[in-house]
Amino acid sequence: MQFILRVSILAIVCTLTLLCPVSMRGQAFIHPGIDQTAKDLLHMKQQALKSSGRWKDAFDRLKAATDTAFTPAAHAYVLRGPYGKPNIGGNELSRSASMAYNYALIWYITGEKNYAHKAIAILDSWSPALWQFDYNDAKLLAAWTGHQLCNAAELLRYTGAGWKTESIDQFKEMLTTVYYPLLRYYYPQANGNWDGAIIHSLVAMGIFLDNRAMFNNAIDHFLHAPVNGSLFKYIYASGQCQETMRDQGHVQLGLGEFAGAAQVAFTQGVDLFSNLRLALGYEYTAKFLLGEKPHSYGPISERAKELRDDYEYVYWHYKARNINLPFTERAADSVRPRASRSVLTAVRAPLGIPVTKGKTPVAGVWASVRGATIADVFPEDAVFVAPGQSLQQALDGAAGTRRWVVAQAGVHTLPAPLRIPGGVRLSGVGLATVLFLDPASGARETIVNGSDNMSNVVIRDLVIEGSNTTSIPSDPNSSRSYRGGYNRGGILFRAPKEGMMQDVALVNLTVRNCTFNGVLISGATGVEVSGCDLSENGVSVPPGQKLLHNLQLLHCQDARVTKCRLVTSPLGSGIAIDQSTKVIIDSCEIARNGYYGVLIAESKHVSVLNSLIEANDRSGVMVEFLYRGSTNITATGNKIQFNAGYGIAAYGAGNTRFEKNTLLSNGNSTDQQKISAARSIQME
Repeated sequence: MQFILRVSILAIVCTLTLLCPVSMRGQAFIHPGIDQTAKDLLHMKQQALKSSGRWKDAFDRLKAATDTAFTPAAHAYVLRGPYGKPNIGGNELSRSASMAYNYALIWYITGEKNYAHKAIAILDSWSPALWQFDYNDAKLLAAWTGHQLCNAAELLRYTGAGWKTESIDQFKEMLTTVYYPLLRYYYPQANGNWDGAIIHSLVAMGIFLDNRAMFNNAIDHFLHAPVNGSLFKYIYASGQCQETMRDQGHVQLGLGEFAGAAQVAFTQGVDLFSNLRLALGYEYTAKFLLGEKPHSYGPISERAKELRDDYEYVYWHYKARNINLPFTERAADSVRPRASRSVLTAVRAPLGIPVTKGKTPVAGVWASVRGATIADVFPEDAVFVAPGQSLQQALDGAAGTRRWVVAQAGVHTLPAPLRIPGGVRLSGVGLATVLFLDPASGARETIVNGSDNMSNVVIRDLVIEGSNTTSIPSDPNSSRSYRGGYNRGGILFRAPKEGMMQDVALVNLTVRNCTFNGVLISGATGVEVSGCDLSENGVSVPPGQKLLHNLQLLHCQDARVTKCRLVTSPLGSGIAIDQSTKVIIDSCEIARNGYYGVLIAESKHVSVLNSLIEANDRSGVMVEFLYRGSTNITATGNKIQFNAGYGIAAYGAGNTRFEKNTLLSNGNSTDQQKISAARSIQME
């Protein structure tokens, strides 16, 4: 973020509180230590017992809600299907988990043993009874309840509540034989709120069970999980969330679960907040829910816009560190009069530093809008084509003249791939112009080159929809390209010899949901890809996963890829540079791809500059050796973070220069780069 100082890799590695450092991985847990430490709890108790104030009010509300008749009804088999159908034992378990935590908190605050007895009775009723979860939402229900049960158990165990050793052992057995086997494999293919909740429960379970390996595994998943499972898969650099297009109830649920996991980790000295991604996600969502409309890639959902009780802890955590979240503050203030436990469990012992107005986090330059924008100024001799009219005929008529052919707003359903002749300018009017290849055509690419020597071509300001439909379902995750079972590509420009095609520019395009490459250009000199949004392209259709990408440049020369968004290729890279010369990648967001962020092979004079390269499932930048290797490869000024492999990896590359990059939490070791002289092919 703009006000965060750039730090060297040495400083990052040596910071003791940063993102589960190696020095803490074997350290004993502190107890009590899930939502709050002993100091936090004591400070919270003192505030709750005052004669007035928000904590006293929250405590009164909690006690009033808890002082009701409740008898746990434990089930051996808890079944919860989609939308609660069927729901056998699910409500009972959810209510029991919440009440157990409430009783335990009130016991701690008041010292009245009857509340401890009630909490113990709930845990002791479920521990021997529960055998299995089942149906669609089994993992989700376990994840929602696990951290609440563990918080209750942690309080009872370490505050002299009188919970018997044999009962504690029985609770441990339930966690390890019922909860853990269900949650241990996560579920990143679902919407990200699932893994947020699973991580939340697993970090809590790891602490209660004194299982450091379980805790560390969940932290690593929080940082590096595939698909939708990590914080950086769930919250984009702009603050938009993976479920923003779905509905705001699930967005807030996901944010709350990731924040809950971060709160638990912070109790144990692992700081998952300092990168500010949670802050950006909360601000983006609260801003929308409070009446403003931030930019969204895809239509931001108007469904379920009620403010949830998920803002309190995040607001106070950042406020204590002089970081201002104005929309999160407003949301927390709005919810607080009806909130109870969330207000009390958000309390931390004072840091002892002055609280000032602080600074407001802003998304970096990578979060600026990319892709189809709004184009409405055209030359007088432009040819305008309405949906239903022939774009191919208009392009053929303009061939060689450099005239503009403008596809007007609407869906242009193409009966066959659009063949681009040389010397034309094809434009849309922004997001409103959608080119869609008719699935009945039996063809794959939406746009191809009209001749081997095509030159002087510009395509700009339109959307290429690679899916087999232009409609967006209520849950976009359900129709992601890797689930689609179709074979469709975006732009394929291919010449049989190097340099046969010349001067090709793609400007402000959105190319999405292609199972083949989003854009593949091969055999061209003078390539410009600028301001484009290429996302969700490259799956496992033939020729197969890891060979298909958002953008691939093959046997190209003098290419520039600038200010682009190259994200979320399910099984490929953001950009692949193969057997190409003089390529510059500058100021791009290259994130959340299922393979590498940037893949460079057998190429010369390639520069990766000033880009955000994050949350890719392998290394951020990979320079691989195949036969001769690559030479003169530069990566400088990039922010490379939270990739599951190395920040930068290179094999057998000559004359490399990797400097002035910010490398943060790539992989799970201190080694952020692997630069090997070995001329070895990676067999992975």
